[in-house]
Amino acid sequence: MNADSLETSKEWLERHAGLAAVILTALGFLARVWTASGTFLSPDEALHFRLANQDSLSLAYRMSLTASHPPLLTLLLYYWRWLGTSELWLRMPSVIAGATFCWMFYKWLSSTAGTLAGLIGLLFVAFLQPIILLAAEVRQYALLLAFLVSALYCLDEAFAKRSQLFMAAFALLLYLAFLSHYSAFLFAAALGVYALIRIFAERTPVRVAAVWAIGQVGAMGLALLLYKSHISKLGVGESRTALQGWMSEFFLSHSYFDPAQDRRIPFLFGHTFGVFQYFFGQLAVGDVMGVLFAAGVVVLLQGKGCPTERASVRRLGLLILLLFSVAAGVSLAHVYPYGGTRHVAFLIVPGIAGVSVAIASFAGQKWRRGAAIAALILIACVAFGRPRRPSMSRANQRQAHMKDMMEFVKNNVAPSDVIFTDYMSDLIVGHYLCRQQPISFETSNPEFEAFKCGHQVVSAGYRAGTLFTQDNFVELWKRLVEVYRMEPGNTVWVMQAGWDVDLADDLRRDYSEFHDLQIESFGKNIKIFKMTVGQPIPSIAQNARP
Repeated sequence: MNADSLETSKEWLERHAGLAAVILTALGFLARVWTASGTFLSPDEALHFRLANQDSLSLAYRMSLTASHPPLLTLLLYYWRWLGTSELWLRMPSVIAGATFCWMFYKWLSSTAGTLAGLIGLLFVAFLQPIILLAAEVRQYALLLAFLVSALYCLDEAFAKRSQLFMAAFALLLYLAFLSHYSAFLFAAALGVYALIRIFAERTPVRVAAVWAIGQVGAMGLALLLYKSHISKLGVGESRTALQGWMSEFFLSHSYFDPAQDRRIPFLFGHTFGVFQYFFGQLAVGDVMGVLFAAGVVVLLQGKGCPTERASVRRLGLLILLLFSVAAGVSLAHVYPYGGTRHVAFLIVPGIAGVSVAIASFAGQKWRRGAAIAALILIACVAFGRPRRPSMSRANQRQAHMKDMMEFVKNNVAPSDVIFTDYMSDLIVGHYLCRQQPISFETSNPEFEAFKCGHQVVSAGYRAGTLFTQDNFVELWKRLVEVYRMEPGNTVWVMQAGWDVDLADDLRRDYSEFHDLQIESFGKNIKIFKMTVGQPIPSIAQNARP
């Protein structure tokens, strides 16, 4: 192929980049729809719906304050459920937001770093499995990403076009991000520094700067309101408050810097690579992408690597560096987790941007070469990627398994029998057993969470029994019998549904009293077995294997 034909091919791709972006976004939307369909809700998804599934808007808001997230998703679901409560329908706000994020990410990155980098970035955010999953669940992250990248796009447009309207839109979108997920505060902190630098460096008109300043005052007011009404109450009763990283006491302890065990540089180095391992869903590829990202940031700070103007390129490098610095800094301060966890989803924006710019730069801005490199990376991630725990495979999370379990309960569990679950399973069991109707809980025994939906369901409390294990089940069983004054011969069905439902198998394997336990399994993530009050029970978990 001669030089003229190569140039013609490049010009053709430039002219049709918008169409390619539309097609990729549409395919990304379909990928999210497919992922969101055909599976029952996870415990976290069922919790989000339970909070919203109330008899009044004010009650739904009050329930949202019991969660660790802002109220927007809960209030959205409160109205959304009026149109349907199927799994796919409940996930559609995330699916739509996920596709919106893909499109706006392309618009922002292509305007900042060039069309090729924008399309490479779009390929990644549209088809990387971990990013798809974030937008195929009843969670806040797809809304967060859509609002954040849209706010960033409007901010850049406001400076480029000296537009008050774009600046006002930036403020509004930032508020919506605040109401979606609290990690938006970290993104906003970096954007504040970024905007101030641009205001002074570019001599932004006073009218535009004034709109930005007013918007920042509003953002601080909203942040203060959220802090006083919600954030300050997180972690109450624990040894750490929300600003001391209360989540570190539970399931994210390794994502916080611990000066007693960690050293700062190795911690930041290792956890930054963990971020990319999570985004790309494959350890080795994630490590390579982490190296590419670092190279991309260096190239950007030098004002190179993009076909756009030098000042714009450096600004992008500065923004990426600011966002990762803020995220790492708050983790060192033990305020927020940092590493390979969904809680740093806001870093998808700078992380994928840095990698995309690096690939476009090293490909010499050649369309075919850049697209081929990105495609090979995607293929490697799909072929060799593994989901991070906790997770359920699609085969084990099929809706058919849940239908079979409900049919089993209908045919085998008598109305007088008790269904005993851990807290995690209770979220799923309540959702399906009550047919997506609001649940009225009994308050006579605060040690347990109990309700009736054709059957009496008793769940261990969140603190005592988030998940049944062979270490806690015996004591929880004894408390159930004692608190509810059960008589010998009463039948209790122990049910687990969700992640890590290993209790029945562990009991049968490790305790002689349970060697003949009959377990009904519906896939690997739904299990139920029958117990009788008065049957032999091991004294404690002393017989369990270490």
